[in-house]
Amino acid sequence: MTLLDDRPAQAPPAPAPHGLAGRLRDLALGVRFGFSGGREGWIRTLLTALGVGLGVAVLLGAASVPNFTSARHARSDGRVVSPIEQTVKASDRTVLTLDGSSEYGSDSVGGYMLRAEGEDPVLPPGVDELPGPGEMLVSPALRDLLASPEGELLKKRYDFRDVGTIHEAGLSDPFDLYMYAGSDSLSTDRGATRVDSFGMPGENQALDPALVLLILLACVVLLAPVAIFVATAVRFGGERRDRRLAALRLVGADARMTRWVAAGEALFGTLVGLAFGLIAFFAGRQVLAHVEVWRLSAFPDDFTPVPVLAAVVLLAVPLAAIAVTVFALRSVTIEPLGVVRGGRVRGRRLWWRLPFPVVGILILLLSGSMGGTSNADTALIGTGVLLTLVGLVLVLPWLVEAVVRRLRGGPVPWQLATRRLQLNSSAATRAISGITIAVAGGIALQMFTVGLNDTFSHSTDQDPQRAQIGASSDFPSGALADRMVQDFRNTKGVEQVIGTVSTSAELVGAKAGEDGYPPSVALSVGSCPSLRELAHLPSCSDGDVFRVTRSHDSYSDDQLEKVALPGGRLLVDNPEDAGRPGLKPVRWSLPRDVRTVDSRKDPAGEFYGGILATPGALDPKVLHTAATTAQIQTDPSVPDAADQVRNTAFAIDPGMRVWTYEIATRDKEYASIRSGLFSAAALTMVIIAASMLVSQIEQLRERRRLLSVLVAYGTKRSTLAWSVLWQTAIPVVLGMVLAVAGGLALGWLMLRLVGKPVTDWLVFLPLTGVAAALVVVVTLVSMPPLYRMTRAEGLRTE
Repeated sequence: MTLLDDRPAQAPPAPAPHGLAGRLRDLALGVRFGFSGGREGWIRTLLTALGVGLGVAVLLGAASVPNFTSARHARSDGRVVSPIEQTVKASDRTVLTLDGSSEYGSDSVGGYMLRAEGEDPVLPPGVDELPGPGEMLVSPALRDLLASPEGELLKKRYDFRDVGTIHEAGLSDPFDLYMYAGSDSLSTDRGATRVDSFGMPGENQALDPALVLLILLACVVLLAPVAIFVATAVRFGGERRDRRLAALRLVGADARMTRWVAAGEALFGTLVGLAFGLIAFFAGRQVLAHVEVWRLSAFPDDFTPVPVLAAVVLLAVPLAAIAVTVFALRSVTIEPLGVVRGGRVRGRRLWWRLPFPVVGILILLLSGSMGGTSNADTALIGTGVLLTLVGLVLVLPWLVEAVVRRLRGGPVPWQLATRRLQLNSSAATRAISGITIAVAGGIALQMFTVGLNDTFSHSTDQDPQRAQIGASSDFPSGALADRMVQDFRNTKGVEQVIGTVSTSAELVGAKAGEDGYPPSVALSVGSCPSLRELAHLPSCSDGDVFRVTRSHDSYSDDQLEKVALPGGRLLVDNPEDAGRPGLKPVRWSLPRDVRTVDSRKDPAGEFYGGILATPGALDPKVLHTAATTAQIQTDPSVPDAADQVRNTAFAIDPGMRVWTYEIATRDKEYASIRSGLFSAAALTMVIIAASMLVSQIEQLRERRRLLSVLVAYGTKRSTLAWSVLWQTAIPVVLGMVLAVAGGLALGWLMLRLVGKPVTDWLVFLPLTGVAAALVVVVTLVSMPPLYRMTRAEGLRTE
């Protein structure tokens, strides 16, 4: 056969399928490239998977929050003794309960004293059998604390025999300190409550609209950087991938096919990242059962994602990988002989970027005051916040390009950094997009939180300088009440006790008023030092009695004028008024020379009104239904003085109420939400640091050959290190400027929704400091890879 001979005709190649089938074929080819890409391909895949995996783990954790909070609240509500509206009659099912909760250091220890009244008592959740007298059931965390040297004082307080463990159904979290102790001395006369069931029905109380906004802002602020991180991770290795795609064009692939093949390769890394994310999520929830992370712990089953949200995450991340890759390659010209990426024909356009933040700001401006929390209002405001933050990320690349285009001259590291940014700033801006949106959102969140602080924090008018601890208890006799004051005075670390035994007094033979009761006034018995803390006394000695007026309570002052008549015959501590008929009331005459004094604000911030008497005038031991209040001043040099006081209180009466005096109190829901936000913000910062580090290492890998050439020509490695620092720092500084401006504007808009003024315009300083520290840390950590990549081996090529 020669060249002139006729050859049999061959069938033309089958046309490549179009439509969905063609796209799936291209994606499958890209997945195959990602799997068989060799060492370089697998390094790129692992970097992508690491970034995506971290983001997926966080998103799955966020999707688990609804189940986590509902399960935790359900277990906490299930063990509470419900308020009793009607008297429960004693039966085989009833149990006497007394709240035995207390504080230990900075921890709260919960629990009840129990006494069964029958053979088949109702059981609290997580308990198989009620403890007997002198026995207790404890949570695993409380058992560990009691067995440790740190729990020595607590062991003296809960001096019971450990006979069992409270199971998961009766604990809010793995580190919950909880106990049930048995006692045979409980009675309804001593404050015990008879119950035939445990648990309090959950009440769906609407959150304050300001708290709804706070949670909404936090969700957007904390999750948006994670989404940006995932979108950045799927673009790792772009330049090396583009050059390989040019070879596909050389063998006949069109531009659209190459983009979808690249998307398939990114999809492979994303799928590996999904697997990493699932492993990290399930491993992380196991860790939370054994280690507290920023005061957060949970049983593994609590951290179960909501199925719908989990499906959204697992589907949205791969689809986002495909969409981001296809969109990113639209601006890249991939031809058979090479890739045009380094130089841009035109600069970035601002006109299509500005509408995002502008529309977001307009939505927030037009939303008006947050009068309701309907789903429509919440969705609208959430959309406005998201558009504003995303708009900042979109404006950032234009800002970086516009600024670095005008930079000229300077030291060699500076010129290397600026020239690199002038040639291609995309990778650098992608790396800092997450930190920009996080800082902007963090500033807005901090402004909003600080602005709401006065709303949910209230002054108590208490004076912690005069007393640090308060205690109160109802005793069946004045003798026991008097003992309480004496025991506190003998407690280690106590310097002074303002102790009074209190009851009521009424005129003998007085007629009942419109409310069905005769006029009465408060009567308190205490030593002269204690009485001086309650009223302005010109002088005091044992046996004196005082009438206290100007108590800031007009009703109390009016009653005093009707009852506390000098020389009047009083009925003190009437057992019938206290619901204890059968005891004889105490009759006592008010001295004719009783002095009238002005009330004084006590350490609790209250003004006393009524009769004050010293023990020489009225012996507290003769009283039947007295109550005792103690305001205790501790020695600051004794570190465990507060716990010594709590031990004394529990020994006297396990149900005694003990509290700490504070200048201000904070709403519990607000405090809980704020604490959770700071924990989540810390986790987000860790994710952002990981994002920057992974992006930095990927950029160094892409420039490995160029860096090796520079070192081969005599460039110092320290020069390259400084150039890496400047290359990161310049976009970060511009990003921080944008973040501060956007964050302050967003914070002001959010406060405007709840009608609150801005109380601090400098809240951005700590966050910008953290951002600067992250840049330094990431640069330092990336130095070892930089030095390793600038070796002579980096000059090798294929």
